[in-house]
Amino acid sequence: MYSILTILSDKMSNASEERTALGYMEYILEEDHDSEIEENVSEDEDYLEVNDEDEDSDYDQSDEEIDIRPDETFMSKNGKIQWSSSPNGRQATLSAANIMKAVPGPTRMAVSHVTDIKSAFELVISNTVLKIVLDMTNLEGRRVYGEEWKELDEMHLHACLGLLILAGVYKSKDESTASLWDADTGRNIFRATMSLGTFHIFSRVIRFDNRDTRAGRRERDKLAAIRTVWDKWVERLPLLYNPGPNVTVDERLVAFRGRCPFKQYMPSKPAKYGLKIWAACDANSSYALNLQVYTGKPVGGAPERNQGMRVVLDMAQGLRGHNITCDNFFTSYDPGQELLKRKLTMVGTVRKNRTELPAEMLVIKNRVPQSSKFVFTDTTTLVSYCPRKGKNVLLMSTLHKNAEISTREDHKPNLILDYNATKGGVDNLDKVTGTYSTNRMTARWPLVMFYNLIDISAYNAFVIFTEIFPEWNKSKLYRRRLFLEELGKALVVPHIKRRQHMPRTPAAAATVREIQERATPTTPMRCRWGKEEEEKVPGVQAV
Repeated sequence: MYSILTILSDKMSNASEERTALGYMEYILEEDHDSEIEENVSEDEDYLEVNDEDEDSDYDQSDEEIDIRPDETFMSKNGKIQWSSSPNGRQATLSAANIMKAVPGPTRMAVSHVTDIKSAFELVISNTVLKIVLDMTNLEGRRVYGEEWKELDEMHLHACLGLLILAGVYKSKDESTASLWDADTGRNIFRATMSLGTFHIFSRVIRFDNRDTRAGRRERDKLAAIRTVWDKWVERLPLLYNPGPNVTVDERLVAFRGRCPFKQYMPSKPAKYGLKIWAACDANSSYALNLQVYTGKPVGGAPERNQGMRVVLDMAQGLRGHNITCDNFFTSYDPGQELLKRKLTMVGTVRKNRTELPAEMLVIKNRVPQSSKFVFTDTTTLVSYCPRKGKNVLLMSTLHKNAEISTREDHKPNLILDYNATKGGVDNLDKVTGTYSTNRMTARWPLVMFYNLIDISAYNAFVIFTEIFPEWNKSKLYRRRLFLEELGKALVVPHIKRRQHMPRTPAAAATVREIQERATPTTPMRCRWGKEEEEKVPGVQAV
């Protein structure tokens, strides 16, 4: 009996020792596994915080260990791009591509040439452009009127441009010219500058190319009627102004309902019908940097593929270190990668049918309102924000590198806030040029393009002038109207001064005599560096 109990006791003792040994081995393995996790977290934290001597690293590691979960990966619908639920820890908050070398604002060329309002406008519309318009207009005048045609000179052209600008200032674009020149309902400045018949003749014969050779050029280029003038004007715009860190790329629609081979219908625009223009503007000042007329698909050719990518790359030509903000027509994964190669970043909304998106980002069922989902690649961030139940908005960015949420009540991601702050550059350009527009009723689309060219030139000149002379009418809320009024009068006054035949109406004749008898005053201006200088600024009094 004793021997049996002894044997059982020995077996139980051996089993206990084996369990103890196994338990100790499991403890050792668990400890080694935990220490390995702690070491991995510690390495990540050291890199992110850029601090290798953190005294509280043990405490932080234990906290992080509780929240650690394996990263989720999502494949795009086309199976080419793998997205991750966590950002790359080796990326900074913002992209390294956004390093600007040029100081935003007017260039040295603009600062050295702008002395007054008129010189700012003439800097944007150069003498080369105006000479083409003047030569082609005289050529058309000789063709139509023969020997009766009297050659127009630069003062004539400036006077006509000035009257168009003044008509825009007085918001008379929809008013007939007969009413503007009327002695009772019109303004004296129009009759004092030239007769109504002269203005009608100018509007009739103004041309921007040689009509005799247009047919051959039009077979290759639908914009042949104004191509030379437009291209020479556009290539000058970026030479006068350095944009800020954000540039907006969007589409514009110049209202026109006449006959045109590339007229577009855009129901989302107020005008519905017109000429579509791709535009790149500074997001802060709305200065127009680049413009491109959309002329439709080539004659007999196939529709253009990847048009959004081609346009945004064309509009960003010459930029470096900037961020491009655009809408869902332009935004996709491939343009973002191409822009990164040019040291540019991109932020924009994304269409839900893009094949580079993961299907999981499109699901809105059971989404909490005001919630955000982020996915990342090495270069791109994609966010799905749910503003309300059953609705989500997708944005893509190569500028933002992490999932930052604002502290606002709606909990919008910072990516969306940055997009909203920089998306309106082109829309604001449409607004300001439409407020005081030189556009007149016409059935000729090249003339509509030229009117728009004048509007944008006048606004760009205003941006350049007010940044060089920030103290000019600083307290006035209607500085742009004052600028345009002074510009219009500065353009017409030289022609009025040399006028020999007086207008028939006494009020207009008195205006001509008053202008011819007085000299142009000088007004002290303060440059933006704070040095007071004497600058000649046309200060024509109201007439």
